Amino acid sequence: MGGEEGNIDDYTQDGTVDLKGNPVRRSQRGGWRACSFVVVYEVFERMAYYGISSNLVLYLTNKLHQGTVKSANNVTNWVGTIWVTPIVGAYVADAHLGRYWTFAIASCIYLMGMIVLTLSVSLPGLKPPTCKDINSQDCKKASTLQLGIFFAALYTLAVGTGGTKPNISTIGADQFDEFEPKEKAHKLSFFNWWMFSIFFGTLFANTVLVYIQDNVGWTLGYGLPTLGLAISIAIFFAGTPFYRHKKPTGSPFTRMAKVIVAAIRKWNVPLPTDPKELYELDLEDYAQKGKYRIDSTQNLRFFNKAAVKTTSTNPWMLCSVTQVEETKQMLAMIPILVATFVPSTMLAQINTLFVKQGTTLDRAIGSSFKIPPASLTGFVTLSMLICVVLYDRYFVKITRRWTKNPRGITLLQRMGIGLVIHIIIMVIASFTERYRLSVAKDHSIVEKGQQVPLTIFVLLPQFVLMGTADAFLEVAKIEFFYDQAPENMKSLGTSYSMTTLGVGNFFSTFLLSTVSNITKRHGHKGWILNNLNVSHLDYYYAFFAILNVLNFVFFLVVAKFYVYKAEVSDSMEVLTEELKVMRSRASAQEATVPG
Repeated sequence: MGGEEGNIDDYTQDGTVDLKGNPVRRSQRGGWRACSFVVVYEVFERMAYYGISSNLVLYLTNKLHQGTVKSANNVTNWVGTIWVTPIVGAYVADAHLGRYWTFAIASCIYLMGMIVLTLSVSLPGLKPPTCKDINSQDCKKASTLQLGIFFAALYTLAVGTGGTKPNISTIGADQFDEFEPKEKAHKLSFFNWWMFSIFFGTLFANTVLVYIQDNVGWTLGYGLPTLGLAISIAIFFAGTPFYRHKKPTGSPFTRMAKVIVAAIRKWNVPLPTDPKELYELDLEDYAQKGKYRIDSTQNLRFFNKAAVKTTSTNPWMLCSVTQVEETKQMLAMIPILVATFVPSTMLAQINTLFVKQGTTLDRAIGSSFKIPPASLTGFVTLSMLICVVLYDRYFVKITRRWTKNPRGITLLQRMGIGLVIHIIIMVIASFTERYRLSVAKDHSIVEKGQQVPLTIFVLLPQFVLMGTADAFLEVAKIEFFYDQAPENMKSLGTSYSMTTLGVGNFFSTFLLSTVSNITKRHGHKGWILNNLNVSHLDYYYAFFAILNVLNFVFFLVVAKFYVYKAEVSDSMEVLTEELKVMRSRASAQEATVPG
């Protein structure tokens, strides 16, 4: 009997199964062993992605002969698409295929896009002839066919990442059982080490691959990330026997839509004073399906009307309390989501304007070695790696003594610190650019667009601080949207954190185009031109600093009113106890019935 109980205790309690739908044992699947395959995949995949994105603005400028604004906007539009498509990937995973199969199909599409992209930068017929002076008007532009193949490959890649990005981190988090104390503790630090692993791949891309692209050639520079992606996909599939899986639970969008429609249709129906009078499924229904019941709350209480019992049982007129609470949790996060759009716009500057600034400065180290401008993004990575380790090992332990919070500080407080750092970054970037322009003016090289006799390392503070901001804001953002999403909508929650990056990039495109056009009116030269020595990026960065201050005020307001969801494991313990009581009562009643 004791052996049987031990075996029962070994099964996961969070509803995870194997690919055939059978319950799984903790000792055989999941945990850090399964996570290791997922984490190694992410290292190689990040190497592939950043191998393309870090230097893309320079390929568009130097090889496809596009101007500053057009090349920067093409990068932000593509990166924006990269980060928005996860919404679709999350929907497919949650509603139809599950996370594993959605990822498997999408990764093949991703690889196909990378292969075509590598061919487009390698074959002479798929790119315009080389031009010595890229600022010259005589450079032959890429043909419609050449641009078509190049951007078709880029956006095929974007479709692939739409299926991989929201699911890979969620697959990793699914390997830890919320209801086993040790695994729950591991899950708390999973996202920190997840980001840590990601940035190893990023660092390789931002240093080695970028150098190869600038000094050896684009064929090898794109070929290596493509090979890396192929290896990473193989590694992921090698871990299949060890993964735990969660069954798709239906479209989260449909479930949310039903609640919103039902509440609106019953807007004039009064809410009962006792929440227990609202419609809810039996405890047994949730227990049998391995799902989670959520008690009614007063947060966004208008939507509780969807659970008010009337004569209709139509699912678009009557929803369970749990379904209502799930919807409320997703809606409650939207103001926080909006507050992350502006810092995501700041991140878009790293691979566009920051890199373009680097091309105007002295990149020489010694007599022969020149730093590729995009390699400075490696300092973002290094800074984040160091800060994540320091945060996890020291900051959390110190603050935990004062706050008694297992995380040290709350996720929103961690995000708030990141937002403050973004303000500081843009102030520093503005003053640094003003100094660069003054040196260019002193050496009379403004109109000529020549290299400014100033080391590229003058840009280092803004890159390093971006990494510091990421360690606070980006890690907390991913963990917040995963942690606060309902258990049945984790993929959608994860896609929230990616969608904000997409919107931030599209917002960057909008701001760059708008500011460029407005500042050229009435005979003015404009703030952003192909020749950065006659531009005014200092004004543009100062504008960003003001935008960040306004956004921080908005964040403080929405964070003050945000209510964290209850710990699901605590509610599951209550549910389990209630079930035991119900079953014992039923057994007692059966025992009193005469045989």
